[in-house]
Amino acid sequence: MPVIGLGTWQSPVEKVKDAVRISLDLGYRAVDTAWSYKNETAIGEALEEYFESGSLKREDVFITTKLPWHHMNPKDLQSSLEDSLKKLQLDYVDLYLIHTPCSLKNKGDSELLPRDENGKLEIEHTDLVQTWSAMEALVEQGKTRSIGLSNFNSAQIERILENSQIKPVMNQVECHAYMQQKELQKFCESRGIKLTSYASLGSPGRPESLKDDSHKVLLEDPVIYQIAEKYNKTPAQVLLRNLVQRGIFVIPKSVTQARIEENFKIFDFQLTDEDMKVIASLDQKTRMFALHVMTEHPEYPYHIPF
Repeated sequence: MPVIGLGTWQSPVEKVKDAVRISLDLGYRAVDTAWSYKNETAIGEALEEYFESGSLKREDVFITTKLPWHHMNPKDLQSSLEDSLKKLQLDYVDLYLIHTPCSLKNKGDSELLPRDENGKLEIEHTDLVQTWSAMEALVEQGKTRSIGLSNFNSAQIERILENSQIKPVMNQVECHAYMQQKELQKFCESRGIKLTSYASLGSPGRPESLKDDSHKVLLEDPVIYQIAEKYNKTPAQVLLRNLVQRGIFVIPKSVTQARIEENFKIFDFQLTDEDMKVIASLDQKTRMFALHVMTEHPEYPYHIPF
């Protein structure tokens, strides 16, 4: 998996196709999406253009997508991935992730957050071990090359590891200078699992409902600004470079050409050990994405530190 890929959360259908084209032309060779992003079809159309023209081969591009929370019942897994593959116009994906450990009832694909008549979220008590077993079957069928997790805590990961034939290779989690995930990274790497960071830049474009006065704007942090000036780089480039030097994969999201270019230009400089220590000192263990809507779920992952 390339260390940097194009993230596509919140990327609208009418813009994501061009974002994929821009990124592939610049040299990106990884695209991260999910069933729940509702943009797999547009991404698939862009990929097909490159594969059909011969400018890129299928094996040149690493594609990640994710199993949605209302498809986690083992009977729904195969059809869910097949739906993603159809939209992406692919025979397989390179990495398939369980999007969250919190499963919800499947009341049709129009209800991503199904609620009962009292407005309460409708939880489905799906056994994560059974879900993982069904994920393993998808590898055996050749529908995905590898499988992993997203938003899982250490205890949930350990449960999967103790009951798996195929080990998860990745855990995609919120990770940035204010939420550095040091303990989780150490835990995962001790078990051969890598981290992919989402919200690497502090997700300044996240919905207003996820913002509050306690959250600083990471891209405006004076320490990051000072380091960026030292290297004649932008704060975004410093934040991404920091994660890459920590051995963490990054998938910054943008549909703007200048930003997509900027995010990719992180391989012509290296932060010193002192710079890395300074950035490490910024850790506040502050989550921008605390999954508050899932706090009553028995598998809510953030009741423990990591």
